[in-house]
Formats: sequence, C-alpha cells, structure tokens
Amino acid sequence: MKANYFQFVLLFIALSGITFPQPLTERYKELGEVFVLQLASAPFPHPLRMNGHSYKNETFSMQEHYADSSVAIFIPKGFQPSSKTDVVIYFHGWRNTIDSALAQFKLIEQFSESMINAIFVFPEGPKNSPDSFAGKLEEKEGLHNLLDEVTKFLLSKRIITTADIGNIIIAGHSGAYRAIAFSVAQGGYTKNISDVILFDALYAETDKFVDWCKRFNGRFITIYTDNGGTKGEAETMMHELDSLAIQYRKMEESEQTLEDLVKNRLIFIHTDLAHEEVISARKQFYNYLKASKLNRRKN
Repeated sequence: MKANYFQFVLLFIALSGITFPQPLTERYKELGEVFVLQLASAPFPHPLRMNGHSYKNETFSMQEHYADSSVAIFIPKGFQPSSKTDVVIYFHGWRNTIDSALAQFKLIEQFSESMINAIFVFPEGPKNSPDSFAGKLEEKEGLHNLLDEVTKFLLSKRIITTADIGNIIIAGHSGAYRAIAFSVAQGGYTKNISDVILFDALYAETDKFVDWCKRFNGRFITIYTDNGGTKGEAETMMHELDSLAIQYRKMEESEQTLEDLVKNRLIFIHTDLAHEEVISARKQFYNYLKASKLNRRKN
C-alpha cells in the first residue's frame, strides 16, 4: 500500500509539472562551482539582533531572520589563480535572501558572462526582513575578517594560491547600503576597493561614500529611480561633490554607453525603471562589471 501511494505521488508530481528548486551548489554547475559556508565572520548572528527586530508592528525573530551565517562563494569556470585574488562581494536588500536574490536578479549569470577573473562572495544579510543592519560588517575590520575566512577556505581547496586580496568590487541593492558603507569606511580593505556599485541603494551614510570618493581613486556608480527613495540622496551627494570640486558624470540610463562606464570615475545614473529592475532588466550588473578594470578570464 505504501509503495503504491509513493508511486502515485511521484506520478502526480511528474504530470503536474511541479518542480523543486535546486540547491545552490547544483543550480549553477554549468557556469562554475558554488560553495555555501557557515562562517563565524558572517554578518549574523549578531548580539544586536538576539531579540529580533521590529518594523511597522511586525516582529522578525532572531531564529528565523538573524541566525543564518551562510556565505555563498562562486568560482566561475576558467578562473585562474594569480598573485592576488580579486573579489566581487554582493549584499542583498530588504525582504530577500541569498537564494532569492540570485534567482531574481540573475547575479551569477551576469557575473559569469562578464568574464572577470574574480571570486563572487555573497553573505546572508537580514533574512527576509525589512532591515538594513549589517551585523558584524558594521564592526571595524568586518570585511577583512569575512574575506580572511573565505580565502582560508579557498586555499584549503587549492582554488587560490595566495591569501593576498587584490581588487574588491562591492555591490548591493536597496537596503544593502549600510553593509557597503561600513565596509568602505572601516572594513579593513578600503585601499583595495576598486568599485562601489549601488543599485537604487543610496539612502543614507552618504558621508562615508563622499569621503571614499575624495580620498581614493576607485570607481563609484549609483543608479537611482524616481520612486525608490534614493533620488534626493543622490542629488545631495552630487551637491556635496560640487562643493568639494570633485568631478562626476550624471546621465540618463537610456543614453549611457559602455564607454561612459569605462571613462568616468564617479557616475550617477538616473533610470526610468522600477526599484526591482535596476540590477538585471538591462543587465546592469553585467555591464558595470564588464566596464571594470579587473582582469578577464581567458575562457
């Protein structure tokens, strides 16, 4: 009886077309290799969220939303180790996860297509929570501690041959601005950051971004929408750069070219797209990575 019932369930699933999501370690195997680690240096858990988080009469418990210490690492096919390892680190926004953000925004697909010879690192943030708190990444040397654990793992797997970090691209969407801002300001690798990319994410901590633009020569890109809540802060930052006589390029996304992304250091891109469309609707992540100065894979 049990065997017949089991066979019936399998037949029902097959006929109904129901599919189950593949684990991350399997989902992208045609593009490269994914590892999902539990790291002590991951943003969470963190003492400031041991009692969870409340937002607009909703409570988000520690166990469901702040206990996951996952860090996803993607090694693209054709990656070649060198004397220093370049890294792209990405942070998700509100009410999202590593898994859902990768699927929704085609992050690994865009990263892989860019052909940059780098490691993709994606730590879990506040999981399915409306919260920008970045946990341990808001602490001094937080980014350094995270990448130190990541490189130790990659060395143990003989994927890289040195613990030395080269260029770092930091990118994120929406509420990820805090993780990016604190990583830029005091993460321990400020001099290594070659690119900061904000996908409709310039809500606050603008002084940290202005200071980085003033003191370092890395590239800063922010794409902002009319209704995502970031337009005013983008304009504020441009006014601040004007007062400091720091040049930047402001443009409409509809007029943007690859040459614009390559030749300009500080770029403010106004788009007609919606908040959730600024990462992948026009393959923005791919374009911004492609325009970076990081070395390319040969195949």
